[in-house]
Amino acid sequence: MSRCTFALLLALTAIRTVSAQDTLPYRTPRLPAEARAVDLLGRMTLEEKFWQLYMTPGDLSDTLVDHSHGAFGLQVPAAASASADARRIDSIQRYFVTHTRLGIPIIPFEEAVHGLVRPGATVFPAAIGLAATWDTGLVSRVATAIAGETRSRGIRQVLSPVVNLADDVRWGRVEETYGEDPWLATAMTRAYVRAFEQLDVIATPKHFVANVGAGGRDSYPIDVSRRRLEEYFFPPFRAAISAGAQSVMTAYNSVNGVPATQNRFLLADVLRKEWKFGGFVISDAAATGGAVVLHQTEPDTPTAAADAWAAGLDVVFQSSWPQYRPYWDAVRRGLVPASVIDSAVFRVLEAKFRLGLFDSPYGNADSASANNGSDEHLALARRAAQESLVLLKNSGVLPLSDTLPSVAVIGEDAREARLGGYSGPGVRRVSILDGISAVLGADRVKFAPGPGRDSAAFSVVPASALGNGLRGEYFANIHFTGTPVLTRTDSMVDFHWTLSSPGRGIPLGWYSARWTGTLTSGSSNIHRLGVSGSDGYRLYLDGRLLIDNWARRSSGTRLADVDLAPGTSHSIRLEYFETVGNGLVRLVWDDGAAERKHAAVDEAVRVARESDVVVVVAGVEEGEFRDRARLSLPGYQEQLIKAVAATGRPVVVVLIGGSAITMSRWLDEADAVLDAWYPGDEGGAAVADALFGRIGPAGRLPITFPIEEGQLPLTYNHAPTGRGDDYVDLTGQPLFPFGYGLSYTTFEYRD
Repeated sequence: MSRCTFALLLALTAIRTVSAQDTLPYRTPRLPAEARAVDLLGRMTLEEKFWQLYMTPGDLSDTLVDHSHGAFGLQVPAAASASADARRIDSIQRYFVTHTRLGIPIIPFEEAVHGLVRPGATVFPAAIGLAATWDTGLVSRVATAIAGETRSRGIRQVLSPVVNLADDVRWGRVEETYGEDPWLATAMTRAYVRAFEQLDVIATPKHFVANVGAGGRDSYPIDVSRRRLEEYFFPPFRAAISAGAQSVMTAYNSVNGVPATQNRFLLADVLRKEWKFGGFVISDAAATGGAVVLHQTEPDTPTAAADAWAAGLDVVFQSSWPQYRPYWDAVRRGLVPASVIDSAVFRVLEAKFRLGLFDSPYGNADSASANNGSDEHLALARRAAQESLVLLKNSGVLPLSDTLPSVAVIGEDAREARLGGYSGPGVRRVSILDGISAVLGADRVKFAPGPGRDSAAFSVVPASALGNGLRGEYFANIHFTGTPVLTRTDSMVDFHWTLSSPGRGIPLGWYSARWTGTLTSGSSNIHRLGVSGSDGYRLYLDGRLLIDNWARRSSGTRLADVDLAPGTSHSIRLEYFETVGNGLVRLVWDDGAAERKHAAVDEAVRVARESDVVVVVAGVEEGEFRDRARLSLPGYQEQLIKAVAATGRPVVVVLIGGSAITMSRWLDEADAVLDAWYPGDEGGAAVADALFGRIGPAGRLPITFPIEEGQLPLTYNHAPTGRGDDYVDLTGQPLFPFGYGLSYTTFEYRD
């Protein structure tokens, strides 16, 4: 007997107990959620059912959509404060409750990997930092705080946590995970999910399943055995469901040849049949149609939608209201069996009844104002940041004395207080510079920004140098033949067409473009001009061929010597073709960027020489769809550390980032290294607490740090090798293993 059939029997029994004087059964709070869902399902039109299976960011401003049929839920645009947010969400909820035929409330949803991604919400350390605490009790308290802030605004579902395993640290989303180990990730997942579900906020573990592929690349195809899935990838998801998760999000990638969103083995066989999961499954944003344009396993979007629903998907997640049309088309045309639709809608309705949305659909603006960013939550954020810090090296320089006459603090990351991906703006972001200044007093702290994280020795030619823009002509072939499909004015040439073509009617991976216009140099001489791009390009200056790279090649940058006096104007023509997609083309010049970087290093060295101790705060660039081929510190930061160390002053390096960093070129020259991850709102205070010995750093690595990228993937729990694991030019052992971390106390483990 199916779950829906069983619920129907329960409903009929329960509904018979409702007298004629009572309200409609689905409006009766004393009835079970299953009974109410079945009653409501029987009253719905096909279109009303469809809209319970479609979720999107937005509000009611899109007048091209008839909102009167209801909606699954919305990611409502954020307001400026928690209380204003609650009122805005309530106003939209009130429309669906009072102005639609059946009054079905929506599920407002948001991201909350390490804090609700809204203004006024507390930002805790990134998930990888929480994992470094190895403290499930602390993570439970953090999740409870986030869930309370979420619930108070009327938001009832979070698209979190990320329970994928970080088995390749090149992946840009390692910061969102609980690391490489299934057991640690399972423990953290259970603590996080249980806290949310106990406060009636739906947790959505993602991405089902195995979201990082070969080379550490996001959403690459996954081909693994059933045993590997069971031992490695499934445990955190099973833990999430056992902890009460009412929703699961599918992955973008394919698993064993089938896109995860259309994968019957994952969704029907594993989730529904084997694990008895009774909640609802949502796609990742725009993933359902990805089977057409990316995986190329489906002929069109309506068919992809029908196959996804048949495989076990319940809710299609898209990025806007108008994108509903092909999905509604699949339902309207009968491509999806009525029983499949009803089962999916039943699961959504049951969740809404279990949340109490029909009986208490609104948030509380006063509670939201008091709860979000409260002193209690900020104190917890500081505690979590303290516990997350991992001491990787200490030659005795730490802890620092708070009587030091002067300390140099160097690096943009010292004052930026970056929070990492999937973060709101924070409440009171305490930078590391702020934290150190609070301990010593501002008069004893000398700051130099250093060269930053940018590695480019060139800059994109700005719009201000291109007058009224360049005339862009786009062709649906690579030979500029025929009439341009698209002609427009582009303010600058800085394009990366990753998942799209330049415009309608232009093939994804077969086009050419020509830009013509006038370039005017700025207030200084320009000595190099060029192009950064993939495939082929030609650059003409004043009618002369300056760069000829007209061949199918990988991405790269070419600069040519020029002599452009300040304020002079020159005709320019750039031609480009792309044959495989992922088009990349930028018009660039050397406007002295490299010289400015070197000057910034020199200034940092000067500040270091004038100080007793130097704290260099260095960081990486990463994030969703920002995977790293190189794990070294980007830009001129390694040169910065070496140059500062050459002054002879004690050097402490604080690392900001969510994944592993290679250090072989500078580690020996640093006296101490502290990994702070992305430490959240109170991160700067927590780092200062550790630097000056107010707390002892006790975090432990939840991932493995390699010596070089060539060792990857590298995890502690791989199966035994058939021979050895060394290289001819390098050991197979890591720089810092999983679980590594020092403290200010000398200790050892025994039996």
